[in-house]
Amino acid sequence: MSERIRRLEESAHRIRRYALDMGEVQGQGYIGQALGVADVLAVAYRDQLNLRADDPEWPERDRFLLSIGHYAIALYAALAEAGVVEVSELETYGSDESRLPMSGMASYTPGMEISGGSLGHGLGVAAGMALGLRHQGNPARVYNLLSDGEIDEGATWEAAMACSHHGLDNVTAIVDVNGLQADGPTTGVLRTEPLVDKWKAFGWHAIRVDGNDIGALVDGFDELREHRGSPGVLICDTRVGRGVPFLEEREKAHFMPVAEHEWAQAREALEVRA
Repeated sequence: MSERIRRLEESAHRIRRYALDMGEVQGQGYIGQALGVADVLAVAYRDQLNLRADDPEWPERDRFLLSIGHYAIALYAALAEAGVVEVSELETYGSDESRLPMSGMASYTPGMEISGGSLGHGLGVAAGMALGLRHQGNPARVYNLLSDGEIDEGATWEAAMACSHHGLDNVTAIVDVNGLQADGPTTGVLRTEPLVDKWKAFGWHAIRVDGNDIGALVDGFDELREHRGSPGVLICDTRVGRGVPFLEEREKAHFMPVAEHEWAQAREALEVRA
């Protein structure tokens, strides 16, 4: 194992631990998704994004847009791992006056570029940001984390066409494919496959990887960073509850219930898996 991969696996482990700690603070949270997407966020924040932890508004920073506002618990963990927020601040998650509300809000949280939650808007914002950066001669890139449920939204595909039409190779979409959304399994709500072929048909350079394989994620992100001429999308197949075996095996639900006594058990299971 290379030092790069080992370092990122350790980072993903800490992100999962931070998410579990926050989940216990409120006794709830979209912890299944947070555990599933931790590897993606570790590679993004500790290997790919150009940012300054002490200056979240640095003009040349790469922008990371969280369309799926309910994944905020996962992004806060990644921001703590990246040094943008203090680890100690995670204890305030979801509390009154906290900068870390339960759904992502750009007006509150350093490093939170947009307020997500009303799905389908993130990629359109990314397109506008990328065009603006290009007109300014700014080399920054724009990353947008979407969910597989979010691509049910027609606005996402309108934005995908716009990115392709304008040749926005400074845009990278990341699609978390975990097979779940609020109304049930994604395949039962609206069939979206074949995803790679669809994104390619819209003019994107599309790669699909195991989203819980750090090495595959690194290779995918590296390839998209080097690609020129069209936007790129990294389609990541992830497993809800990844890293905590009894949550991985639990009957899957968009909002996974976790009993009060299970938070400590989950942390113990995570340490055993590490």
